[in-house]
Amino acid sequence: MISIDSISIFLWDEFENIILVIGIILTTFIVAKVLKKIMLNFISKASKSSHIDLSHYTFLTHFLSGLIYIIGIGIAIYMIPPLRTLSVSIFASAGVLAIIIGFAAQQAFGNLINGLFIVLFKPFRVGDRVRIKPDISGIVEDITLRHTIIRNFENRRIVIPNSVIANEVVENSSIGDEKICRFIEIGISYDSDIKKAKKIMQQEAEKHPLCLDNRTEEDKRNKEPVAVVRVVGLGESSVNLRASVWAKDPADAFTMGCDLNESIKERFDKEGIEIPFPHRTIVYKKEKRKKK
Repeated sequence: MISIDSISIFLWDEFENIILVIGIILTTFIVAKVLKKIMLNFISKASKSSHIDLSHYTFLTHFLSGLIYIIGIGIAIYMIPPLRTLSVSIFASAGVLAIIIGFAAQQAFGNLINGLFIVLFKPFRVGDRVRIKPDISGIVEDITLRHTIIRNFENRRIVIPNSVIANEVVENSSIGDEKICRFIEIGISYDSDIKKAKKIMQQEAEKHPLCLDNRTEEDKRNKEPVAVVRVVGLGESSVNLRASVWAKDPADAFTMGCDLNESIKERFDKEGIEIPFPHRTIVYKKEKRKKK
C-alpha cells in the first residue's frame, strides 16, 4: 500500500521535473494563444488592405495551434520518467491499443483531411455565401481542423463537421461571377390584359435602383429590354408571368425581389390587373334539407 511518506518522497525527488512540466504546459498555452492572436491580427489587416483568400490563413492558424499543443504536451509527458517508461512500453507492445485508437480517431482524422482538401481545392472559402441542402444557407465564417462554421441570415452559427460537408452538394454564390438573375413570378386572371401586365412588370423592374443591366452589346443593338417578362404557364385560375431581373449579388437580389413584389402589386391594383385568389363554394346540407 502506498503511504503518504512515499508520495512525499517521490514528489520531493521529482520536484524539479514537476516544476519544469508545469512551465512547459504554461509556455505551450501562452505560445499558442500569442500565435493565434498574431495570425488573426495579420488576417484582419490583410483583408482590409487587399482581397485575399482568408481560408488558407484561418486553417493554418488552427493547424499551428493544434501542433503546438501536441508538441508541448508531448514534451511535458516525456519529462516525467515514470510516464516516459510507461509510454514507451505501451507503444512498443500494445498493437491492439493502436488499432483501437485508430478506429476511435478515424472520424477526427477524416475531418482533418477533408478540411485540408476544402482549403486546397476551394469549393468554398471564408466569406462565401453558400447553400447546403435546402435548409442550410449563410456565410462561411471559419474553417477549422474539425468543422466548418456557417453564419446564417438569422445570425446563428451552424457547425458542420468537415467530413459531412465534404460529401454534400454545395451551392456557392460567390465563386466567379456574383451576379444573379432573380425571377419575379406573378399570376394574373384570364380576363386581365396580358400585354399591359407584362409592360407594368418590366417598367417596375427596370426603374428599381438595384436592377442591373446585364445585356450584351448585341442585345442593346437589338433593343432587347433590361428585364425580360414572359408567360411561363397557364394555371387553373391564372396566367403565370415571370420577369427575369439581374442584380449584382444575392443580397441585392433578395431586397429587389421583395420591393418588386410590393410595387408590382400596387401598380396592378391601380391599372385594374387582377391577381386571382382561390374561391370556394360551401354547401350547408341541413339548410338544404329544410328548404325541401
